[in-house]
Amino acid sequence: MENTLESESYKIQKPEHWASQIDDNQLIEYIKESDFSNKQVEEGRDFCYFLDKIYYTSDTENSEYACVAYTLNEPGNLESASARDVIVEENETYIIHRISVLREGVLIDKIADTKIKVLDNENQSEGGILSSSKKVNITIKDLQLYDVLITEDSRVKVFTDRDFLRKEFLKYVYVTPSTYWAYGNYKFSFINDRKETISYKKTYFRDENGNVLEPEINSLKKGERFVIENENYINSFDQNREIVPYIDFATDRNWTDLSNYISPLYEEIYNKSSLKEFAPKLVEKLDAITDKDDQLQFAIDYVQNHIYYVYNADEMNGHKPQEPAITYENKQGDCKAKSVLLKTVLDYINVDSSVVLVNFNSDHYIKHYLPSLLTFNHVIVKINYKDETYFIDATTRDEFGLIENRGFIYFLHYLEVKPNKQLEIRKPYKFPYYGITEKVNLTAQNLKGDLNLVTTYKGNRANYMRKYFKNTNKREIIDSWNNFLFYTLNYSGDREGTDIRTIFNDASIEIVSDDKKLNEFTIQYKTNIENPYFTDQQKNRFLMYFDRNVVKNNARDFIHKDLLFWHNFDNEKYEINLQTDQRIDTEEKFTIQESTINNPYFDFTSRKKVTKNGASIVVDFKPLVNLEIPSADFEKFRNDHHTIADSNFGLGIDIIEQGLLNLLKFNFKKRLK
Repeated sequence: MENTLESESYKIQKPEHWASQIDDNQLIEYIKESDFSNKQVEEGRDFCYFLDKIYYTSDTENSEYACVAYTLNEPGNLESASARDVIVEENETYIIHRISVLREGVLIDKIADTKIKVLDNENQSEGGILSSSKKVNITIKDLQLYDVLITEDSRVKVFTDRDFLRKEFLKYVYVTPSTYWAYGNYKFSFINDRKETISYKKTYFRDENGNVLEPEINSLKKGERFVIENENYINSFDQNREIVPYIDFATDRNWTDLSNYISPLYEEIYNKSSLKEFAPKLVEKLDAITDKDDQLQFAIDYVQNHIYYVYNADEMNGHKPQEPAITYENKQGDCKAKSVLLKTVLDYINVDSSVVLVNFNSDHYIKHYLPSLLTFNHVIVKINYKDETYFIDATTRDEFGLIENRGFIYFLHYLEVKPNKQLEIRKPYKFPYYGITEKVNLTAQNLKGDLNLVTTYKGNRANYMRKYFKNTNKREIIDSWNNFLFYTLNYSGDREGTDIRTIFNDASIEIVSDDKKLNEFTIQYKTNIENPYFTDQQKNRFLMYFDRNVVKNNARDFIHKDLLFWHNFDNEKYEINLQTDQRIDTEEKFTIQESTINNPYFDFTSRKKVTKNGASIVVDFKPLVNLEIPSADFEKFRNDHHTIADSNFGLGIDIIEQGLLNLLKFNFKKRLK
């Protein structure tokens, strides 16, 4: 075997006492063809003869063991088996017990043909991310198609003082295996060797008819194990429409216990020193601001933009928050450090705040998980100000505005770091402002069009657009708007394949204003258009403007049996004015069609004004957001979005062509309606 300097990142040795003890004869016995295996191979799949997985936890370590034997009949699997990377955390060791192949009935040890390199995990150590994890690169020479590869290995994470949370509490989520593989024998074991009782909760398991079973909750005392074992097994859940079945293992605690455990750790840090002592210059600037709203904005801006965000992957799940004096002095810190510093500043200016634990990535699952501090992966700040509650992510950059105008963070579940707290759920939210307000004027005269858009973005949208205009080439921005308008004006229907720049050949876009207090960012787009009309195959002409951003296709197309639809749209308002020097059909059904939708989760109106030479529409959309749409309400919610999509998201006018024949044709068509 070739290897770089053997390090603590990996070892080659026998399995631990708690792992399976499998000799060569047993391996060969386990790898037997059957009607089930032959069927999978005939269908073009690789086959896993057996997989034995064990998760072992004690008061000193968390470890995972796996022994697996699978075919290499597919070139893709052969390639991935020949060279792979294993990422190990700080104080974690990857242990190789066996690498073998069964080739034509003969078991061949491949450790001698294995090359191992230990590399820094460079993909995780850039852009403010600090990680001392390592990448163990394993290359196995001379693997051949139709070999059966056998690997047996473990990962052992020994706790240090820095891992005090993981030493005190366990959190492990077992997920049922990939639907690709078929298994002759599949076994998973969880061994509790901790002094504390471990609870486990089986969630989203299904009966024979595919119906979700009620969650099953049980517990394991020290020395007990949980085992799942299946023969001739294929995991059959619908990965496109169902949540993968999983089992949540966690130290037996309730949310109050956990809040009482974590809150003293933060209180100790808050009480270390005062802002006046470690940040006199910052205090001087705060004291010079007499308006409370401005003072609060300055405090948030300072921590977000002047303290560099450093994500220390090894410390996130167990390190006490850094003292605010150190964060201030070093001008850097992780989410805990930045949040604690922000709270310290807010305490000084007498603004009520608290630190809260969240997990944006797993927010939907938190309500299903067992209580655990290790469920959370991020820390933000909750601020109570002028009878409103706001949540501020201290790690965000380039965010602006007084607190009521700043970006909105979407999530439901959080644990406030205070004594005797329960898991809390945020209330649904209605924006007090429009995320986008747009006025469109399209005037067609002498077969030429003059198009003018003025758009104001606010809140999250303003933050995003400000960054976009700052970081994107002007030509690229104009091309993006031109492409959007190519479809909005329906030119995709009569001039597909045309170079869009030739249609909008003098397009320009400029920033009109950027109000950092109101967090409003206004732009103006202008262009002249040769032949602004859409012409159908019958040579009928139309002036059209249908903004497909108003149509929420993700709501219309949403299909999932287990997940609920997450409602997170902005308030939007559009005014569209179309004018022409031609006569129009003032009674055309879709031209005059208006709509009023009062859904429990959004209000939508479209109001029109039609004249002999043009028409206007005002579209107003106000949703109730930051919530999951209940299953019982979703079909009406979906159908109301279908109504919006039925020509209520813009405006189209039909041109009555000049001449007697065209007038007769128009009157005949009118009588047929």
